[in-house]
Amino acid sequence: MRVQALGEWGLIRRIRRTIGSGAPGVCVGIGDDTAVLQPTPGAWLLATTDLVIEGVHFRRRSAGPADIGWKAMAVNLSDIAAMGGTPRFALVALACPEETEVEEVDQFYEGLTAAAAPHGVALVGGDTSASPAGWIVNVTLLGEMTGAPRLRSGARPGDVIAVVGTLGRSAAGLAVLEAGLRPDLPGDVLAEVEQAHLRPVARVAEGKWLGARDAVHAMIDLSDGLATDLGHIATESGVAARVALPRLPVAPSAGAVAQALGLDALDLATTGGEDYELLFTMERSAAEAIATGLGSATGAAVTVIGEISTGTPGVQFNDAAGRAVDIGQGYEHFHG
Repeated sequence: MRVQALGEWGLIRRIRRTIGSGAPGVCVGIGDDTAVLQPTPGAWLLATTDLVIEGVHFRRRSAGPADIGWKAMAVNLSDIAAMGGTPRFALVALACPEETEVEEVDQFYEGLTAAAAPHGVALVGGDTSASPAGWIVNVTLLGEMTGAPRLRSGARPGDVIAVVGTLGRSAAGLAVLEAGLRPDLPGDVLAEVEQAHLRPVARVAEGKWLGARDAVHAMIDLSDGLATDLGHIATESGVAARVALPRLPVAPSAGAVAQALGLDALDLATTGGEDYELLFTMERSAAEAIATGLGSATGAAVTVIGEISTGTPGVQFNDAAGRAVDIGQGYEHFHG
């Protein structure tokens, strides 16, 4: 059956059955003019929203409906993680062509709820609409935190720059999906990079742990690429950032894909984007303890990749000899 035959209210009833109802803090969920929510007393309210658009953020030939739903939720979870917060409530707006099969919408919401469920996020409302061409998804996510949010503007001279996890897998996955012919690589390598692109995992637990540490001063998620996102920290904090390229934790799978496709692994790691790892600055004296503590608490690795200093705000990448290297910028909308 197509959504055109089901109609908007029939589709909404079906969505309501798919995602269920009832969660802590939800007084009124889907079914009324607005959701009625009970925030935690004394907590800061965090709010973020992201558009995911067919032809811009995904292509239907490589991303299934469940993948689209998963990623639409994950990118918002990552924003809350970057503040050190706890995600709680989501509103989801979906526009799709009238000829879309109802089962595809089911799969979309199944992927979305699968990404949300591990973090206890409740879907409390949204909207549906016909689209003249392609899928358009907008997720608004509300979160909370009781301590001070970790802002882009918090970096201080003397801090070191660190990243959680590895870099380049998502860009490598996109390159594989767009290549047409699959490179001659082990299946587990291809699966890893494709999964990283289609179904990224937000570092929510890691963000909460880091956000509770006074020695962590600034944080951002790596959505647009290391070069661009570190640039945001440098600009907002009014500091200079220096990164040692040999220190970057380039994912081995990204390196293998780069070699097979004739790409530069450092380009994938610095400008590829959509890794959704956490980039943060912290006191140099606390670096070892934080790396050890986060590893023990979550299993995630921390790599120190550079340092913050006074000077003209911006980012400089240096090679093994300490020479400055020109690195391009990551993804930017309206770049034409």
